[in-house]
Amino acid sequence: MRASSEPKFGLSLEIEPMEARSAEGLPEGPGWQFEPKWDGFRCLVFKEGSAADLRAKSGKPLGRYFPEVLEFFSKLPAERFVVDGELVIDIDGKLAFDALQMRLHPAESRVRKLSAQTPAKLVVFDMLMAHDGVPILDQDLEFRRAALEAFAKDAVNPGRLILSPFTRDRVEATRWLSASGADTDGVVCKRVDGPYLPGERAMVKVKRLRTVDCVVGGFRYERNSDLVGSLLLGLYNDQGELDHVGFTSTITDAERPELTAKLEALRGGAGFTGKAPGGPSRWSTSRSSDWEPLKLELVVEVRFDHVTGHRFRHGTKLLRWRPDKRPTQCKIKQVDQ
Repeated sequence: MRASSEPKFGLSLEIEPMEARSAEGLPEGPGWQFEPKWDGFRCLVFKEGSAADLRAKSGKPLGRYFPEVLEFFSKLPAERFVVDGELVIDIDGKLAFDALQMRLHPAESRVRKLSAQTPAKLVVFDMLMAHDGVPILDQDLEFRRAALEAFAKDAVNPGRLILSPFTRDRVEATRWLSASGADTDGVVCKRVDGPYLPGERAMVKVKRLRTVDCVVGGFRYERNSDLVGSLLLGLYNDQGELDHVGFTSTITDAERPELTAKLEALRGGAGFTGKAPGGPSRWSTSRSSDWEPLKLELVVEVRFDHVTGHRFRHGTKLLRWRPDKRPTQCKIKQVDQ
């Protein structure tokens, strides 16, 4: 139970942020607001007097990992509000998700050092309680956006808080999706007439997806099976070494027997000559953590959504085999561009 000396915020700290369901394309028709999908940590900020609290999508507190953001909100003149946004860190003008992950460190001294070296900021895009202390979840997005803009007019600070842009023009939102070198993950679509629905997938997210040609440097078997489960993907670095960059497991059951035979015929090659796949994780069985290095002959085109530290953040989708392409043509510069 929370101690009585702790502040009581106008909305429960357990409230869940509104979420989004995935879609292949932007929704048609009128009544939609489009916003950039930011590449960071989702965060609800609660303020009551001089006390502030940062909460992750999971409900866990984030304040100890981002003390500079917590201090900024604690000192804002507005006495009472709840806003929804995304914690981001930019380094040399580019968002750096790996810098966010480094903050989740048990040592307070390490966190303090990083907060000074690579300070975070919050991109705000919705408001659950206006700065007069009145909850506005039941109000439509148009009302909430107006309240957010009124709040941000005095609170915006380029180093700590920025207001996310939006458009209601589907053509412009389409340009956001296709923009090369963009820093965001895609586009989030919200109903202009919709209320804020905590925990519900009431929004639509469309990710910016790109493709890349990768070398198959190895594979793993399916758990408790003699058939292939995933392909391990590699790209050549600037030193000419093949680095492991991720995996793809989008293989149909019908394809597995023939593909397994094809891969097993290539076993015993060099595999990854640079960064290799890691060892077992706590989620792996002894079989699924083992991997088979291959002769470097196969190239596949895969679709991915985001790269962090020259690694695909998530699994990729296998699109097609590329027998027309030499493995040595598959360079890391493909994902840097």
